[in-house]
Amino acid sequence: MRLLDQRLVRRARAARRLLFLDSAFGAGGAVLILLQATLIARIVTRAFDGASARAVALDLGLLAATFAARGVVAWGFEVAGRRAAWTVLSELRLALMERRLHAQPAALDGVEAGEIAAVAVQGVDGLEAYFGRYLPQVVLAAVVPVFVLAWVATIDLGSALLMLITLPLVPLFMWLVGRYTADRTRERWLALRLLSTHFLDVIRGLPTLRAFNRSRAQAAMISEAGERFRRASMATLRISFLSGSVLELAATLGVALVAVTVGVRLVEGGLGLQAGLTVLILAPELYAPLRRLGAQFHASADGVAVAERMLDLLESPPAVSGTGRRVPSSPADVPVRFERVSFAYPSRPVLVLDELDLELLPGETVALVGASGAGKSTVAALLLGFAEPLAGRIAVGGVSLSQCRLEVWRRLVAWVPQRPTIFRGTIASNILLGAPYASDRRAREGAMLAGADRFIRALPQGYDTVVGDGGRPLSAGERRRIALARAFLRDAPLVILDEPTADLDRTSADVVAEAIERLRAGRTTLIIAHRPELVRGADRIVRLDAGGPALIPNEAA
Repeated sequence: MRLLDQRLVRRARAARRLLFLDSAFGAGGAVLILLQATLIARIVTRAFDGASARAVALDLGLLAATFAARGVVAWGFEVAGRRAAWTVLSELRLALMERRLHAQPAALDGVEAGEIAAVAVQGVDGLEAYFGRYLPQVVLAAVVPVFVLAWVATIDLGSALLMLITLPLVPLFMWLVGRYTADRTRERWLALRLLSTHFLDVIRGLPTLRAFNRSRAQAAMISEAGERFRRASMATLRISFLSGSVLELAATLGVALVAVTVGVRLVEGGLGLQAGLTVLILAPELYAPLRRLGAQFHASADGVAVAERMLDLLESPPAVSGTGRRVPSSPADVPVRFERVSFAYPSRPVLVLDELDLELLPGETVALVGASGAGKSTVAALLLGFAEPLAGRIAVGGVSLSQCRLEVWRRLVAWVPQRPTIFRGTIASNILLGAPYASDRRAREGAMLAGADRFIRALPQGYDTVVGDGGRPLSAGERRRIALARAFLRDAPLVILDEPTADLDRTSADVVAEAIERLRAGRTTLIIAHRPELVRGADRIVRLDAGGPALIPNEAA
């Protein structure tokens, strides 16, 4: 069992402050424990010697103050741990989101969205027990036994040696049980990841499942994944209860040995009453931090198991380096060329693109066609800077895109994906994603050019209608028109359209096609399409064959 996960501590600056502050609280609490035991033993001894209540009044007052101080220290210890834990959780969640957005914007490593959601929400929340309770308890387990042993050694060296001999029993049992617990907890997290990923996929595909009458089969699969998670959780709980009993037994045996030895020596007169009482009172305090550490380990085990996966995601090699410093030229002025570009996904080592050559001239509309899996969407991802070629380069006016500043390049590109993302908010705020600082008037103009103004005005709240999660649902055609409105608002010289009319009925497809005709005027446009109404208006049609060595141009519209 690892007491400290160095990768987690290194990544969380607040954790270092937490350890420092908790060390101070822990040292203060240890001193108060020693003072409390000494005062109790002194009061009891003087009471046996016949001292009056007035004679021990000062000691009683000090004891009451010690109890109150221990309460204050315990409160500060808890508050400091929880506040630092909340800060750490926020930092880790933000780091994970930034990493996925900047280094893996297209999730080319094959990590499912359900897993990311489980790690960022429930997984990171599980770390609260690690940072808020487990790490502070590590400090107490390291500080309190040292103080207790040192103080007992000044009172009775024999009892201190006996405590020192029996103390390692508790960490030994913790290590033995902890090794088994880590494996079971990892299995539980894998079960949760499977359940989360599959559940999210089912939710996304509900319309298709209903259409093909496959909803009951998916319900059975979710039930099976849920049962696997239940079994894993129960196995972890059984280990937790077992380990608690084992640690209690080890601590009880240690305290019993000390108590028996001290009792015998008291009867024989080899040890004074005050010294013996002090040792007896401190004996449970010696083992208590280690016992609580074992309990907190089980409470934080889920978070640690998830943290391993989260750190793997944070430290995985980026799909995009983003180290370029040159300002790219505008595609309105210079051509964009794919020069012998090859690419393969990490999860599929087979080349998707093999020495691809493609040129987009300023103001030209190129239609990219081909079978599914031929690499058309990969071309768009490479052009957007979501991934980098394994070989070859993408050149903008003769300058490699890898040498350019990606944030500047992406401002020169407008992208309409096949499945546009609609965020929770008003329709106006969703359109303004294309140009966040644009006015509402410009947002309405973009909607009019995209053919979306009519259906938006027909809504009860118009542009103030809330859409996205929990809001008014939008059809596929309405979502595409909002995405096109974003592109109009962005007014970028290069436009990438990925299957903009796929899965639309004839009426919606015609509206979208008309909007695309307006959008591509005066801009360099790459259209990934199958439908003839989009391909027909292109200046060039290029067919991409899966597994082929290059693009095969098709001159006939």
